[in-house]
Amino acid sequence: MSQSHDHGKEVAHGASHDSGAPADHAQHDMHLGLYWGIGGVLVVFTAITVWLSYVDFDKMFAGHGWNIIIGMIVATFKVCLVGAIFMHLKGEKPLVWKFLYFTLFFVAGLFFLTLLHYVDPIFGTTHAHH
Repeated sequence: MSQSHDHGKEVAHGASHDSGAPADHAQHDMHLGLYWGIGGVLVVFTAITVWLSYVDFDKMFAGHGWNIIIGMIVATFKVCLVGAIFMHLKGEKPLVWKFLYFTLFFVAGLFFLTLLHYVDPIFGTTHAHH
């Protein structure tokens, strides 16, 4: 008798699983559209990145390093889109975000140390200016 009772649970469980299939399909289609849209945005920004490589911002702004700064801004935007959407980070738990913030802090520190070395190099070393 217990076997028929277990069999009844399996049928009921299987039936409830089949009833949710159309909703899962609609949700999948919604995500697919989002992925295609973000992919299109990434293609457009990749074209912008290529176009920016032909523009000399250093002459426009009478400064030095503007091409790298603007390129890094565009690349950061693209990385954030990939991480948030394709890697599903926008819905992650707070612990994962804490690790990401630590990583950003660490990378910013490395960039800052590189900047300090560029401004005040170690005694006896030189770097060429182009």
